[in-house]
Amino acid sequence: MSAPAGRSQLIDGKLLTADTTFPTYNPATGELLGHAPDATTANAEAAVAAARRAFDTTDWSTDRDLRLRCLRQLHQALDEHREELRELTIAEVGAPRQLTHGPQLDEPIGIVKFYADLLESYEFTEDLGEIESRGQRHHRWVEKEAAGVVVAILPYNYPNQLALAKISPALAAGCTVVLKGAPQTPLTTLALGELIAEHTDIPPGVINVLSSARPEVGELLTTHPDVDVVTFTGATTTGRRIMAAAADSVKRVFLELGGKSAMIILADADFVKAGMFAAFTICSHSGQGCALTSRLLVPREHHDRIVQLVAAGMARVTVGDPTDPKTTMGPLISEQQRDKVDGMVRRAVEAGATLVRGGNRIEPGYFYEPTLLANVDPDSEIAQEEVFGPVLAVIPFEDEEDAVRIANNSRYGLSGAVHSADDERAIRVARRIRTGTFSINGGNYFAPDVPFGGYKQSGVGRESGRSGFEEFLEEKSFARVVVPVEQA
Repeated sequence: MSAPAGRSQLIDGKLLTADTTFPTYNPATGELLGHAPDATTANAEAAVAAARRAFDTTDWSTDRDLRLRCLRQLHQALDEHREELRELTIAEVGAPRQLTHGPQLDEPIGIVKFYADLLESYEFTEDLGEIESRGQRHHRWVEKEAAGVVVAILPYNYPNQLALAKISPALAAGCTVVLKGAPQTPLTTLALGELIAEHTDIPPGVINVLSSARPEVGELLTTHPDVDVVTFTGATTTGRRIMAAAADSVKRVFLELGGKSAMIILADADFVKAGMFAAFTICSHSGQGCALTSRLLVPREHHDRIVQLVAAGMARVTVGDPTDPKTTMGPLISEQQRDKVDGMVRRAVEAGATLVRGGNRIEPGYFYEPTLLANVDPDSEIAQEEVFGPVLAVIPFEDEEDAVRIANNSRYGLSGAVHSADDERAIRVARRIRTGTFSINGGNYFAPDVPFGGYKQSGVGRESGRSGFEEFLEEKSFARVVVPVEQA
């Protein structure tokens, strides 16, 4: 791996620099971290052409043993270069060191092993037996095969996790890939491309890794006629445009989009435990997570007490230098994102919400205080729009029915949580919320084997698990006439 200050793109098996670059910054200091190649539409065309050639003219899609060997090599390379990746992730993403020992790095490395193991055991053929039809017997079976050329586009918040969650099942399935990193965190994604080029036998063109700050590059990749599948994680507004553009060529799209998830604290819950859980959850990676519970629904008669407990929990969050192992919350990704968060908080207060704590910038870098808003109107902007910052909106409810109604009062449906002394009651409530994932009394569903995705405008399809693998497969059904033995 080269120095973090400048990395190369991977196109058709070659590590390439570019005529032009764009800067990337350390969000904890605001200082320049390095420069990334600014891919052009010509680079994107070359990457798609390489992926198309590799899929159409090589045996990558049919050679399970080769794919398995390459995935094992990738897992080993990630493991061996784990500490270099850790330092880069802390510097560019602003992720606290302790978070890299979980979902920012260490856990994502396990995704590669999960899909290698699945590939080793997966049955690509299903025998459906024989039927009698039209005076003859027919034997039927189904074969699953790679869907084709995949374009995978990442956001900035969890670049390691999202890159590996997209490319691992795609490669295991036999697809070829063009991976585009986020313009805010390009070096982290380019480092993955370098590891692939230098430490695996993945053939040229099978995976291509780009970085670009040009909007036209993303547009080309998602509309290119030689692309069969687009997998995108990011804003719902962008996801809508990708879905609409895909209609022209009827591409398969997998979209993991925004969220405005609700955590419900029922009247019989342990308020101290639930309040602490709510406080630390919204501060995880400075609130920059699509599935984080950014709405806290509490019984009206206990509103003020729970607000005090959450505020006390937020006061225990250590905000600061992400390189410090004691830090629990780092910066937002950019000044632009911090301005957005601050603007939404100020508008919420103007609309009638009570600012209990926070609401201030912290210098230097792009830090923002853990922020708690109480007595929030469930129909207000702060309760309906994704903030992507450490801002928790507390909404009172009258009873259980009201809590379910408010939780479902969203165009999103990505995740949710409920706390209750009665597990069965909590499960009943959870089943009534229209979301793709749900935490019950602090349960953690996030793992390589668990399907992740949303209802409504939170997306289409599922990432991770067996479902995430099958997103990259096509099914072909066969039938043949069975000739009776006496006629054979």
